[in-house]
Amino acid sequence: MDGDEELEPTAPPMPPNDDLLRIADQLKELGRTQEKLHTLLAAMLSVSRDLDLSRVLRRIVTSAMGLVGARYGAMGVLAEDGDGLSVFIPEGLSDEEVADLAGVGLPRGRGLLGYLIQHPQPLRVDEIRAHPASAGFPPGHPPMDTLLGVAITVQGRVYGNLYLSERRDGRPFDAQDEEVVVALAGAAAVAIENARLYEQVRADSEKFQRLLLPRLSDLGPFRAAAVYRPAAEPDQLGGDWYDALTLPDGSCCMAIGDVCGHDLTAAAAMSQTRSMLRALLYTRLRQPSRMLTQLDLALNAMPSSLVTTALLARIDRRGEQWSLEWSNAGHPPPLLLAPGQAPRYLDDDPCLPLGVDLNLPRYDSNCRLPDGSTVVLFTDGLIEHRHRPIQTGLRSLAELVAAHASLPPGELCELLADEHPGDGRDDIAVMTVRVPDAP
Repeated sequence: MDGDEELEPTAPPMPPNDDLLRIADQLKELGRTQEKLHTLLAAMLSVSRDLDLSRVLRRIVTSAMGLVGARYGAMGVLAEDGDGLSVFIPEGLSDEEVADLAGVGLPRGRGLLGYLIQHPQPLRVDEIRAHPASAGFPPGHPPMDTLLGVAITVQGRVYGNLYLSERRDGRPFDAQDEEVVVALAGAAAVAIENARLYEQVRADSEKFQRLLLPRLSDLGPFRAAAVYRPAAEPDQLGGDWYDALTLPDGSCCMAIGDVCGHDLTAAAAMSQTRSMLRALLYTRLRQPSRMLTQLDLALNAMPSSLVTTALLARIDRRGEQWSLEWSNAGHPPPLLLAPGQAPRYLDDDPCLPLGVDLNLPRYDSNCRLPDGSTVVLFTDGLIEHRHRPIQTGLRSLAELVAAHASLPPGELCELLADEHPGDGRDDIAVMTVRVPDAP
C-alpha cells in the first residue's frame, strides 16, 4: 500500500435490527404516554371548569369517551338509598339509535350496571353477554360487547358509575384505559362535589368556601387532620386549599396551596387546581416536582390563570424508616415535629409559584421521618401580621407547636387555627399528618 494513500473512514457499527426495533417501540410508547397525559390534563380541566351539575356530569362522560376512544358512554347516578339509579345520562347514541330506544325506560341499575353498584371496583369486560351478571339488553338497544366501568366516589360515598363501551378501534379496553379513567374519576369526584355544593350554598360565601375543601378520609396507618378558618373580613371567598390521601402503594400524599385573590374567581381557580392535582396523584408521576410541573402546564392553559403557591409532599416507607419527599412552589415551608426534638422548618429554597415561569425547573427535597413524627402544612394567613416580620410569625408558630406537641393531630390543628400568630386579615388553612409510632 502506498504511504500517501488515505484510509477510508469506517462507519461505527450499527446495533442489531432487534435492538433498533426495541428502541423504536420504547420511543413510541413514551410518546403515547406523554400524549395521553396531556389529554388527561385537558379532560380534567374541562370537567372542573363548570359549576353547573348537569353540565359537569355530561362533560365527565364525553371527556372519558375521548380519553379512551369509546363509541358510547354513560353516567349513572345512584339513588339516595343506594338501590339502583336515579339518573342515567347516555352519550354517543345516534339519532337512529335514540329512536330505536323510544319507549324504553332508563336503566334502573340491574345486570352489569347493578354489579358495579354492588362491587364499586374498576370493571373491564371483553364480552358483556358472557359475564355471569349480564342481564341482556332491552329491545332496540345498540349492540355492545365490551365494557369499562369505574365508580365515582364523593366524600367517601359512591355517587355514581361511569360506563364506557366499544372502543372505536374495535379492541377491548386495556389496563391503560382503566388507569386513565380512574384518574379522571378522581377529578370528576371533586368537580361533582363542588358543583353540588355550589348549587346548595350559592348565596353563602363562607359556607361555600368551607365546603369546597375536602373532608379528609381515613388515611390509616397515618393520622391526619385539617382546619380552615375564613378571613376576618366578611363576605370574601378565599383561595386556600388542601388535600391528602393514601395511594394504592401505601404512600400518603398531602398538598396545600393558596390561589391569589379573594373572590369567586379565586375560589373557582382553587377548585380547578385541587381537582387537577388530585387526578395527577393517580398517574405514574411519582416525584412531587414532576406533578407540580404538569399542574403548572395545565394551569397555564387556562384563559385567566392566577398565581398559586403550593406544596406537595409524599410520605412512604423506605426500608425500616419513613421518608418525606416534597416540592415547594413558593409556599411557606413544612414544619417537622419529631419526638424528643424541637420543631424545625424544612426550609430548602422554594421554587417559583405556579403561574410565573414555565421554563424554570422544579426540584424535590427529602428527609427522614422518625417514627411518630408530625408534619405541619399551613398557608401564610396562619403567620402573617402586617406589623411584624414574617420570621416573627414563623418563630411564634414553632413555639406554639412545641408547647403542644403531645396533642393528637385534630386537636393540634384546631389549636393552631385558634391561637395563630397572624393578624386574621387572610384566611387560614392548616393540616397535620402523623406517621405511625414505632411498633
